[in-house]
Amino acid sequence: MRFLKGHGTENDFVILPDPDGELDLPATLVARICDRRAGVGADGVLRVVRTKQVPEVAGQQAEWFMDYRNADGGMAEMCGNGSRVFARYLVDAGLEGPGEFAIATRGGTRLVRVEPDGEITVEMGKPAVLGSSVTTVGGHEYEGVHVDVGNPHLACSIGDPVVQLDLTHQPTFDPAVFPAGVNIELFNAVGPSRAVMRVFERGSGETRSCGTGAVATAVAAAALSGETTGTWTIEVTGGTLTVVLDEETSYLRGPAVIVASGELMLAE
Repeated sequence: MRFLKGHGTENDFVILPDPDGELDLPATLVARICDRRAGVGADGVLRVVRTKQVPEVAGQQAEWFMDYRNADGGMAEMCGNGSRVFARYLVDAGLEGPGEFAIATRGGTRLVRVEPDGEITVEMGKPAVLGSSVTTVGGHEYEGVHVDVGNPHLACSIGDPVVQLDLTHQPTFDPAVFPAGVNIELFNAVGPSRAVMRVFERGSGETRSCGTGAVATAVAAAALSGETTGTWTIEVTGGTLTVVLDEETSYLRGPAVIVASGELMLAE
């Protein structure tokens, strides 16, 4: 099984080219691939398959489907950093040309644009603010904003320094509000239109970056300022992302690089 490894602000992925949809990817195999000691190691897997080969997304107007799996093997609707890495692979492999093109995801079609400076912008759609909820981390309860960015998020402005948080364990959340689980962002505004964030991702644990989480954080931080639009700089553990919010949609901009390729020897 051929693979590549890439990351976007150190949110890392194993890429599995499978244009004709021939790979069988049970959750147990995905988890083994993502294992950082017994496998390649990653926050998730990106299977690259032609959209027409996948009935659930075959109607989307995009040549390629990003079949994203979390590190525990579970399927996810959308991944912002993953979509940039996915786009980088498509261009580097000659499957798409530089510029703008669409990719299919379980969260809907996303337009991506490979910028002249090498960074990649993804149109993320209009985030939906669905109320509020709470999480508990290290014995402290934080209230946050429930934001849907194609996948569920709880973005909490915490006041406490984010570097001091213990995210080795799953923060609590209300399963009545998030029956399919939730990505939890803990952030502080550190200047005008700038926030620092850490994230515990559903199915992956703490990661060094989360693209959809950066959008959710920008939405929550903007709301605290009484705003709904603007450009936000989000500092994550693995780097810096830019989020643009307008009245109709949102955009995520940041780097994406391919760092390795090889042959995967794991098997069920």
